[in-house]
Amino acid sequence: MQIDFHHGVTWVVARMAGFSSEEAGIIAHSAQYVDDATNQGLIHFDNRMLYERIASAHKMLDYRNFDELADHYAWIPFHFLPGNDGLDTPLTATDEHSFIRRMVCRPDSPPARRMVADLIRQRGQTPDLHRLGIVLHVYADTWAHQGFCGLQHAVNRATKLQDEHGHSPLSLIKRLSEYFREQVEALTGELVGAVLPLGHGAALSWPDLPWLHWRYHNGWGEAVERNNAQDFAAAARALYVACCRYRAGDPDLAVTLPDFSALDQLLWQTQDEDGEVRHQVWLDAIAHGRFHDASGEPIKERLTYLAKGPGSWKAQALGELADEQPKGQVYPWTPAFQHSHWKRFHDALLRHRQYVLLELLPGYGLLAA
Repeated sequence: MQIDFHHGVTWVVARMAGFSSEEAGIIAHSAQYVDDATNQGLIHFDNRMLYERIASAHKMLDYRNFDELADHYAWIPFHFLPGNDGLDTPLTATDEHSFIRRMVCRPDSPPARRMVADLIRQRGQTPDLHRLGIVLHVYADTWAHQGFCGLQHAVNRATKLQDEHGHSPLSLIKRLSEYFREQVEALTGELVGAVLPLGHGAALSWPDLPWLHWRYHNGWGEAVERNNAQDFAAAARALYVACCRYRAGDPDLAVTLPDFSALDQLLWQTQDEDGEVRHQVWLDAIAHGRFHDASGEPIKERLTYLAKGPGSWKAQALGELADEQPKGQVYPWTPAFQHSHWKRFHDALLRHRQYVLLELLPGYGLLAA
C-alpha cells in the first residue's frame, strides 16, 4: 500500500471510529511514516546525550536491500508480517520449505490478529497512538502484500503477470532488473541476482494499486489471482474494527460497521498509478466533507503530511534544518525532544520490532532474527 491508504484511509477510519482530529493525525502520520523512516543510527546532542533510531524501510537502491539481516529487521516486522500459513499453531517441521511457507504474508492472519489484540491489551491508561499507527500499517499491508515474504526467496518471483485486460508489465520488469544489476555491480563490485525476489519487487507496484484486478504465478509455480479493490476494502474495515477496539481497550469488542460506500468508491475510482496523486485526491475529499465521523457529522479538515523538511516531525524535534545536516552533526539539546512526535514514533518502532521478532513470531515457532 502507498501513502493514499496508509495516511488518507487510516485517518478517515480513525475518525469514523471516534478518534479526534488530533489523535487521528498522529495515528495516520505514524502509519505512513513507517514507509519514510529510512535513516538509522545515533543522534548526538551538545550535552553528550545520545539517541539511537532504527529504520523501518529502505530506499529502493539502498545497499541494505541486499543484506539478509536487514530484511529480517525491516521488511519482516514492518511490511511483510509472516502469516504462519494461516494457522494458529506453532511450526514443528524443520525443513526450509515449511519455514518459508509460514513466513509468507497472509491477509488478516492469526499472527496479525494477535499483534492487534496484544497491542490493545497493553494499552494502559495512556494510549500509544504512534504505536497504534505503526501496527495499523503492518496490519493493512497483510492484505496488499499477501503471497510475498520479506526475505530474498524464490517465492517472490512473480511471472506471467496480467491485469484483468490481459496487459503485462514484463518488459518493464526486464528493464528494471537490468537497471538493478548495473547499480549493484557499480556499488559493490558484485552481481546480486536476488534483488527482485525481495518482497514483491518482481510484481512492481501492482499489489499497492487499490483498483487493480490482476493475476500471476509465484516462484512455486502456483497461479494466484488478486482483486486489490476487495482486499483494500476489507483492510479498511479491519482497521476500523481495530481502532474501535483500541479506543475501548477491549480486543474482543463486537463492532458494527458503519456505511463504507464513500470510502469504497474513492478507493476504486481513484485510478492513478502515482500514489502522491491519489493521496491528494483523498486530502481534497477530506477537506470537502466527503466522509463522516463517529457521530455522523461530515468531516472537513485540511489534512497535510510532511515526511521531511521544515514543519516535519523530525524538524520539530531536531530543528528546521535537520534534514540538511551532515552525518555526525551535534544537535542542541532541548527538553522538548523527549516528548516530540519524532522520538515517540522511533521509540514505538523499536518496541514493535522487538515485539514481533522476539515475542510474536517465536510464539509460532518462527525465529527470524
